[in-house]
Amino acid sequence: MIKILFICHGNICRSPMAEFVMKDLVEKAGRSCDFYIESAAVSAEELGNPVYPPACRELAAHGISCSGKTARQMTRLDYDRFDLLICMDSSNLRRMERICGGDAQGKISRLLDHTAHPGDVADPWYTGDFSATWRDVMDGCTALLEKIG
Repeated sequence: MIKILFICHGNICRSPMAEFVMKDLVEKAGRSCDFYIESAAVSAEELGNPVYPPACRELAAHGISCSGKTARQMTRLDYDRFDLLICMDSSNLRRMERICGGDAQGKISRLLDHTAHPGDVADPWYTGDFSATWRDVMDGCTALLEKIG
């Protein structure tokens, strides 16, 4: 079983979108039993809060539910529990490495680094463009699933 943790700043927009998009992709591929997928935050700002409503609406527009998800913060133990820790931007990556004490096993990467256009997934909390985030997350998750095989 491949265990994936998606991470963003608050775990209310980008990382839950990635969590539920990836769950949808593996389900459609008939591979749900091959994966364990979660998401978390590098900050404690939104702990216990549900997915941000515009992110929920964007997922719902594509037939994906994120019902019941609440924000949690990643811990050092997550590094040992998960095979891949996939973040949304360079700031998340730096904070993850601090939380985990580095990345000795090469488990940490940015989502879009698995695509033909590496870079950061813009934070829709600030941009307001949840459609652009959807496209980046879908592209990243699709490429990641193809890479995993």
